[in-house]
Amino acid sequence: MTTDLHLITRHLLELDALKKVNRRSYIEGGSRLENSAEHSWHLAMACWSIARNFRLDVNEEKLLKLALVHDLGEIDAGDTFLYSSHRPDAHKAERECIQRLSQHDGNGIDDLPDIWEEQETGSSPETRLLKVVDRLLPFILNIESAGRTWQELGVKRHQVEKAHAFIAAEFPPVHEWIQQQIELAVSKGWLAV
Repeated sequence: MTTDLHLITRHLLELDALKKVNRRSYIEGGSRLENSAEHSWHLAMACWSIARNFRLDVNEEKLLKLALVHDLGEIDAGDTFLYSSHRPDAHKAERECIQRLSQHDGNGIDDLPDIWEEQETGSSPETRLLKVVDRLLPFILNIESAGRTWQELGVKRHQVEKAHAFIAAEFPPVHEWIQQQIELAVSKGWLAV
């Protein structure tokens, strides 16, 4: 730990680089792509809100920390699209980035790698909720943009259903809603069969 503001601000600028990582989802209104920092903020707020709405027994502080570090590894690794063939290997470069960030002399979060690792591999109630909401948010943006990303990148119904299938066991009301929206997207031609 340090109180050297030069080192601290250098580290904060390292974290700021997450704003430069574009995702594949368009923000509501479709004016531009969402960046990973925006997604991380949205993920934290959505997890917190859903946990309260459904009165889930989760540790909110832990949940918010997991959400905030969730995409930090993308600073070096970039965002890997959910349906990319490279997705299974994305965690390797992300993990290296987390190690680099945690070793920065201005970092004040000693357990940064542990928190990141838990969101990546953990099975706590907080981690499980995070994974559901992390899939839900881009899905919502696709529905709101008439499937723009799905159409641009040739995503098919079976890919979307497979990527969201785990939610049936984790959070049945969310999965049921997603299935209804998939039917809507297919009927409107937003999602190819």
